[in-house]
Amino acid sequence: MISLHRANFLSNKPGVPGQSTGLTRFQNRGPAVVRVAVGPSKGRSGENGTVLTEEVKEGASAAIDLNDKSTVSGGGVEDVYGEDSATEDQLVTPWSLSVASGYSLLRDPHHNKGLAFTEKERDAHYLQGLLPPAVVPQQVQVKKMMNNIRQYQVPLQKYMAMMDLQERNERLFYRLLIENVEELLPVVYTPTVGEACQKYGSIFRQPQGLFISLKEKGRVLEVLKNWPERHIQVIVVTDGERILGLGDLGCQGMGIPVGKLALYTALGGIRPPSCLPVTIDVGTNNEALLKDEFYIGLRQKRATGQEYAELMHEFMTAVKQIYGEKVLVQFEDFANHNAFDLLAKYGSTHLVFNDDIQGTASVVLSGLLSAQKLVGKSLADQTYLFLGAGEAGTGIAELIALEISKQTNTPVEEARKNIWLVDSKGLIVNGRKESLQHFKKPWAHEHEPVTGLLNAVKTLKPTVLIGSSGVGRTFTKDVVEAMATFNERPIILALSNPTSQSECTAEEAYTWSKGRAIFASGSPFDPVEYGGRTFTSGQANNAYIFPGFGLGLIISGAIRVHDDMLLAASEALAAQVTEEHFAKGLLYPPFRDIRKISAHIAAKVAAKAYELGLATRLPQPENLVKYAESCMYSPAYRSYR
Repeated sequence: MISLHRANFLSNKPGVPGQSTGLTRFQNRGPAVVRVAVGPSKGRSGENGTVLTEEVKEGASAAIDLNDKSTVSGGGVEDVYGEDSATEDQLVTPWSLSVASGYSLLRDPHHNKGLAFTEKERDAHYLQGLLPPAVVPQQVQVKKMMNNIRQYQVPLQKYMAMMDLQERNERLFYRLLIENVEELLPVVYTPTVGEACQKYGSIFRQPQGLFISLKEKGRVLEVLKNWPERHIQVIVVTDGERILGLGDLGCQGMGIPVGKLALYTALGGIRPPSCLPVTIDVGTNNEALLKDEFYIGLRQKRATGQEYAELMHEFMTAVKQIYGEKVLVQFEDFANHNAFDLLAKYGSTHLVFNDDIQGTASVVLSGLLSAQKLVGKSLADQTYLFLGAGEAGTGIAELIALEISKQTNTPVEEARKNIWLVDSKGLIVNGRKESLQHFKKPWAHEHEPVTGLLNAVKTLKPTVLIGSSGVGRTFTKDVVEAMATFNERPIILALSNPTSQSECTAEEAYTWSKGRAIFASGSPFDPVEYGGRTFTSGQANNAYIFPGFGLGLIISGAIRVHDDMLLAASEALAAQVTEEHFAKGLLYPPFRDIRKISAHIAAKVAAKAYELGLATRLPQPENLVKYAESCMYSPAYRSYR
């Protein structure tokens, strides 16, 4: 089918050069049907917004006569739309030609197969001559693309090549990512996505999601309706205020929702059309961006207070109105004060999930459950010390306390007593309670004040050291050596992203602990040679959890997120770590098995949703693992009629 869409005319006034007064010729070809849609135009329909449609069958021709006096532009091309003859102050119409076959098919990322179109498909869809004669199967395309990407030495160039592929050939992009996940995950997500966000204005080519700014306040529902897909299942939204450990990147934080949703599809099997990346642009306090001529967001200081809250509430209300009760809204990289408030405000009315608070907590808890088997101690027998008391740190601490409470059948308040947090002012203790933010108060224990991480380590003698500060190189040699003096196998988790913000490197952790540390990090590190052994560190990457977690919510039709679902996800991930992995010192299974892992996580999360009475898809499938696998998106090419 060939559709000609015209949104507005040059002018409704008669006699204006370039005015639409009739129809020009568009010759129908073959069996296609031509639909000419004209609107909105008082001159054509008598009513604003009315669309006139004419269907022209085989053998006929569609006539669109724009002007009897149409000019001929340079090169002998007729100026049928009046664009060349219009003066600069006259409005022209952005015509769009959308064809189900032919040239446009090659530029539709959802359906384009490149050289993989068969001879039969090329004949049926008017592709002959538009492609070289070779027919190349998808697997060969994957091999070729990987060869091309490996030629780039700069990670950001690899990222841009992957994004270009996603915009050109969606199924090839996802097959490439799925089959080479360990190699490409650091390219499409952390750490490379951090640099991409910093330079997003410079590398921006075309939008990949919805940008909702303060300018749209009062008509957010209308903006959401501009998105072409209606059956949305997952929304990842950010306001760009705290992107990874890089701070306020404003509108350029869009790289995070885009990257997260690519992983939802590749790792969790959520269909691409069901995913919607959103950036809420309320300005930025980053002076460098405000002065950057390539910055793509609002050039104003960040809105706060009531203005911010009203925009977010309008967004959350509109999302539920247009997509329904069961759409998952994942909050991503909001600053601490907003992250906790949004989760508390909408947790009881919407299906919401904060990956920085809940996803990070779940993946870290899973690593600690695995570490139990390596050190021979239960969670309740450990002493935990956190560097960083923001949304990630307090979220992890709370989930650990909930799991200890569950394992020991004790109140969660009792379980918190072995968990200590250090922030920028030192150890969080009762003496500081009056000045603490509300989310830090549960972690204020009775103890004399202690300043500095090293002093806290020496005083408390923790068995587990967890970094979520967003500040690089804070696990110094003295800190790691101190951990190794009173622990045979110190557990050290340097979680901050990207790599430049990691509290220490894998090499530092293994070297300073003389090869005794059980180490995992937020960003990937290469294997380390020490003392004749090769140490492969685990990556406590949220990508282990959120794709499978989201899939579990979707397949069960869950309407709310419950903490027990997070515990179920942690336990499901820990169960995938084998003795072979433990022998290598790994706390997490290899990413190459991530789709299988996601299916198991989804099954456990869905089972918990059914158990808690929060599932709406009835009856419950007998085998949830197989059901989860059957629901996963496949990037294999489809055959066309």
